[in-house]
Amino acid sequence: MERSSDILKIKLEQADRELYQKYAPLLVVNPDLNRKLVSFQGNKHESESRWCKYKEGFSSTLVRYIFDNTGIQSGRVLDPFSGSGTTLFTACDRGIDSVGIELLPSSAEMIEVRQFLRTSHREEITKKLRDFKNSRIWEQSGDRISFHYLKITQNAFPVETKQALERYLYEISVLSDRNLSRVLRFVLLCILESISYTRKDGQYLRWDWRSGRNVRKTKFDKGKILGFTEAIDRKIEEIYSDLLEKNGRSFADEIEAYKPGNLQLLKGSCLDIFPALESSSFDGLVTSPPYCNRYDYTRTYALELNLLGLGEEDIKNLRQTMLSCTVENREKENLNHKNSEYERAILSWQSHPLLNLIFEYLEQCREEKKLNNTGIPRMVQNYFKEMVMIIFTAFRILKQNAPFVMVNDNVRYQGVHIPVDLILSDFAKDAGLEIEKIWVLPRGKGNSSQQMGRHGREEIRKSVYVWRKLAIQE
Repeated sequence: MERSSDILKIKLEQADRELYQKYAPLLVVNPDLNRKLVSFQGNKHESESRWCKYKEGFSSTLVRYIFDNTGIQSGRVLDPFSGSGTTLFTACDRGIDSVGIELLPSSAEMIEVRQFLRTSHREEITKKLRDFKNSRIWEQSGDRISFHYLKITQNAFPVETKQALERYLYEISVLSDRNLSRVLRFVLLCILESISYTRKDGQYLRWDWRSGRNVRKTKFDKGKILGFTEAIDRKIEEIYSDLLEKNGRSFADEIEAYKPGNLQLLKGSCLDIFPALESSSFDGLVTSPPYCNRYDYTRTYALELNLLGLGEEDIKNLRQTMLSCTVENREKENLNHKNSEYERAILSWQSHPLLNLIFEYLEQCREEKKLNNTGIPRMVQNYFKEMVMIIFTAFRILKQNAPFVMVNDNVRYQGVHIPVDLILSDFAKDAGLEIEKIWVLPRGKGNSSQQMGRHGREEIRKSVYVWRKLAIQE
């Protein structure tokens, strides 16, 4: 007799409690941590980090805390999901070399331009930025470069903003100084949301009612939409100020005192890049991967990707290359590396008791038509399959005694809690890592309004995992 989802749910909840008891001594509520530190909120007023809004990232303050409390003081640090580069630049500020891997072109552009600005002659580049700003050349009549919209970004700007934006694109395209042109495009990349009818909102772009698009029943008003010139002025002044006075030091003092670590950015998927990295070559790994929460970065960052020239097909391909965190992700065929590392990782994934119950439960819910999207079971399976590969490969490329620190969220589907932190910690143990501690935020996050309506309100644990490679694998 086939088991119903209700029977499976009872078994699953019991298995979840048993796994929790296994790790209870290592789950440490850390009063030093809060939601602000483990999100972009902590970077809103931090020099340089505030230039680009990357809401899925974590703060520089958190990275400094991790370095101080896990013993990362020198050598080379890896972040395989670099985002806006918080780990990389924080490491550099401490004289630690860093290697980042980033798939999203808009994020890679943020990192590369920010690194260029850090290593260029700051007085010279800031003077050029201010001169261009003061010229107001985009406000004059002249040629324009059309902004070729994706379907998802159609009519994203007020008419006058669209015209000014296209004049601006033309004027920076004809500059003889290509570095200045790229920096000015970066300025535009940083302000796109503030001048548009859109707001980044998890799984999608949320549209202001003034856009005239067929928006949701609830009328959304994002508040003031900045005019183009006002937004450009603010951002250039912000960059100007941060470059010439970093951490309260003058430009001259900065040249004398600032001896940064080297930064290397590898563009692409860590699933493809990891196998080629040298064994025992990193002194630490600090990262926050996409969560198993259906957030689609190709949608939330559609305007930025649009500006960088990605078309509809590019977006579709990018979505499939990303870590499986959306219901549209299909299984990645290129994961099938036939080696002992791959085989051990897959065995860990296939044999996990709680994870198998979760897979079975979600699949049963799909058959009973209880899920609001039939792609959820496949997404969850692929997410954990890809994460186990990342964890096992990370063990190989870390040096002895190197910490592996990850920020991630637990999730809930169809009323069932999925303890991502504990399942991934089981994978880490199978790979050979020691689970040193799991820092738990004093306050977790609530489940979605949809989940609350059906299954009641329950806080979901939010954690920072601290694993360590204590032994060299035989």
